[in-house]
Amino acid sequence: MSAICAIAWRETRGYFATPVGWLCLGSFVALTGLFFAMSTSEFAAMAVQVASNPFATNQVNLTEWLIHPFFGNTAVILLMLCPALTMRLFAEDRRNGAIELLLASPISSGQIVLGKYLGALGFVFAMLCTTLPLTGMLYWLGNPDTGVLLSCYLATFLLAGSFMAVGMLASAFTTSQVVALVASFGLLLALWVLSWANVIAGPGLGDFLSAVSMLSHVNQLNKGLLHLSDVVYFLSFMGLFVFATTQRVEAYRWR
Repeated sequence: MSAICAIAWRETRGYFATPVGWLCLGSFVALTGLFFAMSTSEFAAMAVQVASNPFATNQVNLTEWLIHPFFGNTAVILLMLCPALTMRLFAEDRRNGAIELLLASPISSGQIVLGKYLGALGFVFAMLCTTLPLTGMLYWLGNPDTGVLLSCYLATFLLAGSFMAVGMLASAFTTSQVVALVASFGLLLALWVLSWANVIAGPGLGDFLSAVSMLSHVNQLNKGLLHLSDVVYFLSFMGLFVFATTQRVEAYRWR
């Protein structure tokens, strides 16, 4: 356990010591702040319009106009940034030979992979913490549903964890960070849009593809509907890609 924590701490510190980490963090803060400001302005304009109509007051609420759009936009931002955060996890170590030192140490491949993965998740968690002042303003603007807000944070973290697991596997297959970036983004984008396939594929295959897609599961959580099946989906998804990465790293020992 100490080895996993040491690797995780090294990876987390590495993000704060590289331009890529700060660039991703700065971009995340700027974009989430921009989208929140835009949603807040739209909400304020709509509130002014319905102020004179008491029957339309219930149509304007924080959940529909601020919480859902904000976390939906945050998910798209993470879709673009997570491949950039994971592209160096193994590709850089393979390029500079650091992976040989890790494999020669008395640490299992599973500990190496899990340590790097937890370190990357630690940086993502820090990124999500930067949105707390924004969501905290919702309590100043009105009375948001705390349950929905917590469910949205859970959904966003599980979604980001899935993104990072895919990116880590892509990084383990190449020594080029650019190739890892493009490959992971392409795979994540395909998994993201699978939920739209039911329009083309029909009821049978379409329902299956929709169930495999991340978007259909995260939408339920963002609505405050905490279903065990959705949580199991994300945990299984992350476990599958972490296991696949472990097998890939283990294969390096036999070269």
